[in-house]
Amino acid sequence: MTISNCDIAIIGGGPVGAALAVALQGNDLNVVLLEARESEINTTDPRSLALAYGTRLLLQRLHAWDTIPNVSNIKTIEVTQKNTSGHATLRAEELGVSEMGYVLPYTALHAALQQSLQRSDIHCLYGAAVSDLRSSGDCTTLTYRHGGKEHTLSARLAVVAEGGKLLEASHPPEITDYGQSGVIAHVTSTQPPSGKAFEHFTPQGPMALLPYLDGYELVLTAPHDTAQAMLAWDDATFLRNLQEHFGDRVGTFTGVGPRNCYPLRLRRAPDITFPHTVLIGNAAQTLHPVAGQGFNMGVRDAWELAQAILDSAPDGIGSAAMCAAYRKSRRIDRNAGIRFTDGLVRLFSNDLPLLGPVRSAALTLLDRIPPAKKFVARRMMFGANG
Repeated sequence: MTISNCDIAIIGGGPVGAALAVALQGNDLNVVLLEARESEINTTDPRSLALAYGTRLLLQRLHAWDTIPNVSNIKTIEVTQKNTSGHATLRAEELGVSEMGYVLPYTALHAALQQSLQRSDIHCLYGAAVSDLRSSGDCTTLTYRHGGKEHTLSARLAVVAEGGKLLEASHPPEITDYGQSGVIAHVTSTQPPSGKAFEHFTPQGPMALLPYLDGYELVLTAPHDTAQAMLAWDDATFLRNLQEHFGDRVGTFTGVGPRNCYPLRLRRAPDITFPHTVLIGNAAQTLHPVAGQGFNMGVRDAWELAQAILDSAPDGIGSAAMCAAYRKSRRIDRNAGIRFTDGLVRLFSNDLPLLGPVRSAALTLLDRIPPAKKFVARRMMFGANG
């Protein structure tokens, strides 16, 4: 067993953990990133990401945006409800920005951040699986396995950015099971994408169509059993069901790629800081994909934690004061994002007869009140702290 020390240990080398590491590079800090996967680049994740305009600005500051290939722009978002006339349309031009968001593969963003890491002074350990965290005195000690041997690492601050399972036993999260799974796939239609994204609410759950390359990235929510059944349908059956579900606003659906399915839950850590330990990204909160807020919030977590660390360096890294400052900086944005996505799912994912007309009227009213529409759009692009 070997023992070593560092200023900051980042557990998890996905995009959020990598973004934090890149934000800290070049500041005379001893930063170690530990990733359980053996490879630097995750080439197996089939998801596409909907990045907000504000997230792009942060990634540009990290020099991890301009090298990403095959990015599609979102200039308009149309929000509708099935079987009603209610709708709202959010346009980038009305907000004074070039785009509201972007669609790109998870793997492309991960690769760009990894390239930035390779040019940095961050020490990255791949194939390093962390099994235990223990805080004592003025540090946190990590136990991890690497190269077939067990090691320990003492850090003034440990940052958990790998999904939160590491602390589930000692700090159980609050979990809300929506009873839904998300089916994701790439679909094509007779009407080519024109920079418009669609958020469509139905009784079985919200669905999104995000413009990407020659078609759309689909996120379709449904009860767990229904979603699993959709994976077994032939393409014609799936497209016929999708057409009935969504209508003809993008013409006729003509093709669908491989389908994958994920259970959807709200998973929230009661606290995001512990002695010499901070949780960010999915370790802090995992959101329903409606409105595409989860990953964007994770990048904001990473950016603001980096600022809190640099503000407290060198002597205050991992201190109670530093952790309290970070927790305070994220409180409004985090709570607002959780309430926003959870509220949308609860309000729109049902077929209660009295709520249908109310929801329809609310969408139409939102569309007709520019200040309200601008407020919602800016929250989606920049978060509550924007």
